[in-house]
This record gives sequence, structure tokens and C-alpha cells, in this order.
Amino acid sequence: MVEDDDFEPRFGRMRAGGGRPTRRFLHRVLAAANLARGGAASGRGRAGFLGSRIGRGSGVGRVLASRDAHAAFRQRRAIIKSRIVKLGSSKAMNAARAHIRYIHRDGVTREGTPGQLYTADRDRTDARAFLDRAKDDRHQFRFIVSAEDGAQYEDLKPLTRRLMAQMEQDLDTKLDWVAADHFNTGHPHTHILVRGRDDLGKDLIIAREYLTQGMRERAAELVSLDLGPRTYDEIEQRLRAEVGQERLTSIDRRLLRDLDEEGIVAAIDPDPFQQSLRAGRLQKLARLGLAEPTGSGRWQLVPGFDETLKRTGERHDIIRTMQRAFNAHGVERAGLDYAITNTATVAPIVGKVIERGLSDELNDRHYLIIDGSDGRGHYVDIGNGDATGSVPAGAVVRITPKSIEARSVDRTVAQIAAAHDGRYSIDIHLRHDRSATQNFAETHVRRLEAMRRLMGSVGREADGTWIIGPDHVESAAAFEARRAKSAPVVVDTLSTLPLDRQIGADGATWLDRELLGDGSQRLRDAGFGHEVRAALARRRQWLIDQGLAQEEQGRTIYRANLLAVLTRRELGRVAGQLSAELGLAYGEPQPGERIEGLYRRPVELASGRYALIEKSREFTLVPWRPALDPHLDRQVSGVMRGASINWTIGRGRGGPSIS
Repeated sequence: MVEDDDFEPRFGRMRAGGGRPTRRFLHRVLAAANLARGGAASGRGRAGFLGSRIGRGSGVGRVLASRDAHAAFRQRRAIIKSRIVKLGSSKAMNAARAHIRYIHRDGVTREGTPGQLYTADRDRTDARAFLDRAKDDRHQFRFIVSAEDGAQYEDLKPLTRRLMAQMEQDLDTKLDWVAADHFNTGHPHTHILVRGRDDLGKDLIIAREYLTQGMRERAAELVSLDLGPRTYDEIEQRLRAEVGQERLTSIDRRLLRDLDEEGIVAAIDPDPFQQSLRAGRLQKLARLGLAEPTGSGRWQLVPGFDETLKRTGERHDIIRTMQRAFNAHGVERAGLDYAITNTATVAPIVGKVIERGLSDELNDRHYLIIDGSDGRGHYVDIGNGDATGSVPAGAVVRITPKSIEARSVDRTVAQIAAAHDGRYSIDIHLRHDRSATQNFAETHVRRLEAMRRLMGSVGREADGTWIIGPDHVESAAAFEARRAKSAPVVVDTLSTLPLDRQIGADGATWLDRELLGDGSQRLRDAGFGHEVRAALARRRQWLIDQGLAQEEQGRTIYRANLLAVLTRRELGRVAGQLSAELGLAYGEPQPGERIEGLYRRPVELASGRYALIEKSREFTLVPWRPALDPHLDRQVSGVMRGASINWTIGRGRGGPSIS
């Protein structure tokens, strides 16, 4: 007889499912709803239940989206860009702090001063306090609000506050938000950050219809109330300006709607003004090679012409950005060839950093503008802001594409799993390869954990054993390709010093490495390439004057171990300055020596970046590694291995190793 309180225990870690992870309740509701109506959507008008109306503001969003078309024609326009950012991890919170630092950085006001965060009732507020309130939030909303006629506003704060007050009414909850206004572009706009909590402390869910349409319509209503509806003269003037633009316009979108199945559209329109716009635009598209007359007032449009116009418009915007950057930094390049880099096929680029900026403020996508040694100006998408460290203007960098191939660790895991019924663990690895160490096997586990978190392409059982599929190497390549979307290139800083400061520097500079190289670096006698050639000649003469090189029969002979001599000279000088500053003696590290102490700060030298390690009675300078930065003022230890060091973070022997 089975009693009501009988149970069968299932051993394992807490919450360990042992298989496919349990789907969220919302996902199960969506699946059940679609199943109840007959499965996946098919045919026109049978859209599946996707949950777009779940959340606050769904009804308001639908009402606003269905407003009168004539009123919409004359209403002022506003653009809303929205993004929902997941929080809940230290990395996500660091990214949130970086985003707030960005939106009130220098040079975003009309006067070129730093931006200022404000709220509904305060013109100045503390960013740290807002982030502290949000540290336990699941997500955060980020908006960019840009009114088409925003330049007519002296101050955007009243408009933003009225918009947020209207949102609170539409969503039936108080909102905790901060905002900052930007006037550093041709279109003034406002960045708004909203906590993902309602006034009851629960997760704030905003309906998709309100985010995509309702909020935009509310902003347009407020701007129309402030500035009045658009006059017909204003509307006609804007439309006439669109006729000759080399980008996707509202006239093109109307042509798209009127296309027949063969891609043909008529130039005739019942409205004489619209017909003149359409005819003029079709003539412009014909000159661009995107349209061709077929007779009787009908035109054949090239398939995908709208995407071509989008790309053309983006290219023009990028070229203007590059021209402004070169002019703003006083770089005159007559006839400079501008190149927009394809990060998937880019050849290595060496050059000087002109500017770093954001191509997509909402999604934190950054770009670098490089004055290349090949005589060209390069625009390079470097991905998310946290993917590339700080690179000062004037620094010399090398840019290479990010590899999207599987790594050797992936092939090792696949090989071991294939020999053990598709399973992998540290114990299995050590039994399979007797020469492997514990630390070496742990690197494979960290790789698998990263793949599991990002893609879910590998599974882990309750006892820590990993389930590896036969296509693991292909999955690893897909993982690398996905990661490359956020960091498509590798930016190596060759020197933080500009060329003019390298010429007389007493350390081992990038110019010295070029002088000692094989001469394979392509230096065009134009732009930055011309500057490098001149700087190399002056640096060569400086080395001769210092007795570190000599000329023999038209050749330059450099002193043996030149780079080591220069590095040691610079370290000795800087160590003396730091010794006087810190009141500690300097201890020069020796090969094989164990280095232990507190990591105080990085030190920028002409020879590269070094880490200042402070001991009880002395300090030392050793090669810096990026992994040290999160451990500022913490105990570190490592062993010198030639010109590098193998670090161990923390006092214990089991701390993580940084090779």
C-alpha cells in the first residue's frame, strides 16, 4: 500500500535537472497557446501567439498605433530606440556603470561640457545611488529619445519629464529613472535609463507594442503640442529634399509598398505633387543604377534596392564622421582615401588612432578611426565597448580580424569524449592523458562552461560530467563566430606614445622594433606612412648619437641586445623617480625569481606597460598583463620567465593562474 507521504529520494546537486533545462512558465504558456490553435502559424493573417501584448501598456500601445492617418501625416515625428539589458551579474553591472559614464561624459552639451544626469524632480542626481538601487534588479530599460525638431528646444528636460510622467500613467506605475541630454550631434537626443522594477518592487514588464509604437507616439504628441503640427510647407520642403538623397527615404518606402510581383512600379500618382516626387525619385534611382524605365510610365526596380540605399546612406554617414574626426584633430590629408573596413576579411592594419567613438549608442558599439601606414584612413568597427580597453588618441595600434575557428582545447575535448562514450570531465582527461596537469584540464572545463552559458551547445550532468556531441568542433567554431559579433577584431596597442615622443625616448619604442625588423611593414609615402618614415630616420640618428648604433658602408649597425639595453635604461630612470615618490627601494626582478606583493597600479613606459608590485620594504616593476587590472591593491605572486611572468592571484597556492 502506498501512503500519501511516501517519496522516492533523487540524489544530486540542488536544482540539477540532469538533462534539458526546464523552460520558464511564460515559454510554456506560449507553446501551449500555439498548440491549442493548431501549431505554428501559417498563411496570411494567422500570426501565432508570441506574447507581444503581455505586460503593461499593451492596450495603450494598440490604441496609439491605430490613430488617424491624416493626423499622423501632420504630427511632428520622434524616434525612440529601446533596449532591455539583463543585469544580475558583476559583468553586467560593470557594463551598466560604463554606460552611465558614457552618457554624461565630456563634450555632450551645447557648451561642450560634461553631461548631467537628472530625474523627475532634480536637475542633478548621483549615478552611483541609482546603480545601488538597481543592483538586485533583473533587467534595465534603456531608451534614446530624439525629436525630429529637437534642435528647436533650448532645454530637453521638460519634454523628457512630461514623457516619463505620461509613461507612468500609461503603465500604471511609478518609474525610477535617470536621464541625460546630448547636443553633440546634428540631432539632439536624450538617454533615459529606467529600472526594471515597478512601484511594488516586482519585475517591470512593458508590452512590446508600447515599446515599439506607444512610446514613440506619446513623444510625437508632446512635440506637436510644443511646436505645433507640421505645416504643409514644412512637409513639402522635407519631401522635396528626399528626392535627391542617396539613402532610403519615405518616398522609397512608398514605392516598395506599390511594387507588383515583378518588381515594377508606376510613376503615376493621383496627387500631382506626389507624382512629381515619385517621378523625380525614380530618375534619381535610375542614375544610381537601381531603376530602369520599361515604358508607359512604369519602372523596373532592382531587387533589394532598399538595402542598397540603406548601406549607401550608412557609408555616407561614416565618411562624414571620418572627415570630421580628421579635421577636428588637425590632421590634414589632401585626397585621403577613406576605407570602411570589412571586419570579416580585413588584412592587418597598422596606424595611428585618430578617434574612438560610438556607432550605436544604445547597443554600445564602438569604432576606431585609424590613420594607416598604408596612407589610407580606416573606419573599424571594434564591437562592444568592454571588448577593447582604453586606447588613447595618437597611440600606434595593429588591428587584426578575430579568429572564428575552433581552438586546440576544443579538439582535445572532442578527442577525449570520442574515446569515452561522448563524456568529458577532469578525471576522464587525466586518465586519458597521463602527462596532463590539473590546471591544464581545468582550462578545458572553463571553455565548456563558457560555451554552455552562451549557446547551450554542451550539457553537464549533476556529477560534473560533460555530454559532448560528435559535432563539438563545429559547435566550438559557431561559438567563436558568435563571440566575434561582439568583438570582431583584435586591437593590439603597439605604443601608447605618439611618434614625436618616441623619437627621443630612452626606452625600447615601437620605432626601434621597426628599425630592427625585417622591413615587411608596408609604409606608403603618404599620410601616417610618411610620418613613420620620417620618424624612423630621426630615431636612427638619435641612436647613432647615443652610441647605440653606427653607420658602416651605407648600412646601420645596431648594438647587440638594443631593445634590452633601452628597456633597462628606462626602467632605471623611472624606478628612481618612483623610489623618491614611494619612499621605497627598487628591487630589479631576476629571471626565475618569485615575485610577491601588492599590485598597486600600471605604469606606462615607452618600453610598454609595467605593473608596480609593492612589497614591505621595496617595490619592483614587472611586465603587465590585462588580467591584473581586476586585482588592484590585492596580493599577487608569480615567477619571472624571461621577459614575461606567470602570475598567481591571491595568497593561496590554489589561486587562479595567469600565464
